[in-house]
Amino acid sequence: MSLITDLSKSRYCKGFQCPKILWLDHYKPEEAENNLSETVMENGNLVGDLARSYFGEYSLVEFSFDKSEMTAKTQEFIDAGAENIAEAAFMTDGLYCAVDILHKNGDGWDIVEVKSSTHLTDIYIEDMSFQYYVLTSCGVNVKRVFNMHINSSYVRKGELDLKGLFTIEDCTDTAKEKLASVAERVAAIRKYISVTEEPERDIDTYCEKPYECAYKKYCGRHLPDHNVFDLAGIQARTAYKHYHNGIVSYEDLLANAKKIKLSDKHRRQIEATLNNSPDEVDKPKINEFLDTLTYPLYHLDFETFQQAVPEFDGVSPYQQIPFQYSLHIEQADGTLEHKEFLAKEGTDPRRALAEQLVKDIPKGVCSLAFNMSFEKKVIKCLAETFPDLANGLMDIYENMHDLMIPFREQDYYSAAMQGSYSIKYVLPALYPDDPELDYHNLEGVHNGGEASAAFAEMTSHTPEEIAVIRANLLKYCGLDTYAMVKVLRKLKEAVQ
Repeated sequence: MSLITDLSKSRYCKGFQCPKILWLDHYKPEEAENNLSETVMENGNLVGDLARSYFGEYSLVEFSFDKSEMTAKTQEFIDAGAENIAEAAFMTDGLYCAVDILHKNGDGWDIVEVKSSTHLTDIYIEDMSFQYYVLTSCGVNVKRVFNMHINSSYVRKGELDLKGLFTIEDCTDTAKEKLASVAERVAAIRKYISVTEEPERDIDTYCEKPYECAYKKYCGRHLPDHNVFDLAGIQARTAYKHYHNGIVSYEDLLANAKKIKLSDKHRRQIEATLNNSPDEVDKPKINEFLDTLTYPLYHLDFETFQQAVPEFDGVSPYQQIPFQYSLHIEQADGTLEHKEFLAKEGTDPRRALAEQLVKDIPKGVCSLAFNMSFEKKVIKCLAETFPDLANGLMDIYENMHDLMIPFREQDYYSAAMQGSYSIKYVLPALYPDDPELDYHNLEGVHNGGEASAAFAEMTSHTPEEIAVIRANLLKYCGLDTYAMVKVLRKLKEAVQ
């Protein structure tokens, strides 16, 4: 077999999603956009390493670029009577897979595929079915096929409990049923990617699922500016349906508005864009919103991070753990005071943050968040965790207002918002080309994902690097609440 038609389990899963991914990986890798989250990859590695101990002691097949070395080492462990083999490697006819855990079961073996997600998905089934096909083709007596993933309901109490952290689902019957289809899929993928001239393949939902394709922009380069995929909140399935029916551009959408039952919000987005319409302001509705606010006004924003494997007692996998907040306190005359909190790296930040928050926000005052459902969820969780602080925390919860409402309800509408009411669209629409409010001008931390990763990884840095990271985090979170101050001012100006 040639190199391009060799298939590992990861390449097989890519080919299952869309075989053109493999062709582009080989011939045009420069067209790929990096959309892999380092945090997701790190979680996967951490979870995979932990899971190896689930059944007790194990033998590890060390990684080697020479796959024959890994398969030979696997056979050595089997011959030596190993009960559990991590990264057990098998290869046949240009097909290769490394099994996360090969677990001894009587006179045969169980395949255990480990994932850092909290549920079983279709692509995981395909992954396990490919492994079953490879191992059985190698003559291995496979008894059972299991998927091991994170149990989202697990709550850490003391030492980590692997039996509680992981859930195991039996996928044997499905893997067996797919044996013939795997062989057919392998042949189809190999045939598709064996050509040297770029094969034609139109875009479709496989560009989005099960993973967003790195070549999505490249394969969609024929799309016009302002097309169906730009409609805010449109479901991928609906967008691709319109596309395949020839309804692609904004003009197409308007011409077929009745046929496709175009929503009022999408119509407004399209017409505002095509006509380059000026901002639209519903003054009575905005005044109604402004009248709900009282001063001093506390602009609040949290930053949180998640852990696939919870380090702290009382925390579940992927629970949002607040580690930072920014607070801009605005008086009726526009005077501002700024307060902030950033937890000590490597510690459970929740108690210290909650204590400081109830000190910084007095009872009965009006607080403001942009998309307050997130902030309220964090506050409620803190109140449940620390009953002695619940009174103060729930007072903040009950007196919180949502700055997103005038934009979600389109009481203030700008074509530049592209139909979205996210602050990342609202802010530049209201203050275009303002360097003071441009997140791209920040150092190190430019968005919430980067903030989460920066805090979670901070302990791996030197003291000097930590000082820089902390400064970057404070600037980023501070801009979030200052942006809210500026957005509110724009609403006030709009009704004057």
